[in-house]
Amino acid sequence: MTKRVVLIGHPVAHSKTRVGRIDLHHHARSAVAQRGRRLQPVAHFFQRVALADAIAEVRGDEFLGANVTIPHKERVVPMIDKLTEEAQATGAVNTLTREGRRLVGHNTDVPGFVAALDKLVGRQKMPRQAVVLGAGGGARAVVHGLIRASFQRVIVFNRHLHRAEGLVRYFARSAAHMDLKAMPWHESIIESELAKTKVLINATSIGLNSDVSPVPAEVLSGDLLVLDLIYNRTRLLRDAEAAGANALDGEIMLLHQGAAAFALWTGQPAPLEVMSQALSEARAEGVRSAEGEPAGERADAVPETATPAG
Repeated sequence: MTKRVVLIGHPVAHSKTRVGRIDLHHHARSAVAQRGRRLQPVAHFFQRVALADAIAEVRGDEFLGANVTIPHKERVVPMIDKLTEEAQATGAVNTLTREGRRLVGHNTDVPGFVAALDKLVGRQKMPRQAVVLGAGGGARAVVHGLIRASFQRVIVFNRHLHRAEGLVRYFARSAAHMDLKAMPWHESIIESELAKTKVLINATSIGLNSDVSPVPAEVLSGDLLVLDLIYNRTRLLRDAEAAGANALDGEIMLLHQGAAAFALWTGQPAPLEVMSQALSEARAEGVRSAEGEPAGERADAVPETATPAG
């Protein structure tokens, strides 16, 4: 019997992101099968019904589980029977597995982000200060990863300040040892904080659908390490590179969160090389996404035209 994995998010039906996820897991499944390992085939389809209905459907025997993308990573939490440690710690779920009729919520964005952070930092000493743009499910994985990496000061900016404040309150206990703050999205404040920090992480969708950056090019310095969770060479990354900064897009995060999800669904190690090649091919066809959320609108901002299915 063919087992299914569903992608739950909105909008996903028109998004090239779904092609990237299909290729990622389809090629991984094929590679594992070719090595002679026992594995139930995984098919993908895309759910456009209401969230509660989608969750109820995933409990059926025909499913291995699901991927959950924005805007549902936080909304799905109370609908799940059991949360893993990382899902509980972040308050966000991006992967579902089944235990009979019970659903288990996982957050594979966390190991994905940790892999990306390690790649960004390289052989340097791990920094201790960071600025995070965004306050959605992707940003929660980022903040949790920074806490685990023993960062001492993390400033969260979101155009809707109450969202950033809510994120900070959620992590109050686990971040008790550090300076974790939410600040208003004002250019002068962001510039001031970037002058004090080493790492800048964009967990919003700004730059996904248009050639704009969440921060002005002139506030970026060559001392920065810049990670954009959008897996595309965005304006932010181009500006950072022009300033002499080390810059990385979201491909490694996507690859490793997908590999972790594959292992959860199948019980088999993910073939990273095969998945990486599939992702590169999908990317060449124009796949782009973000693990963040729209940062909100303001009068002088270029409006985002769509929410990414990241």
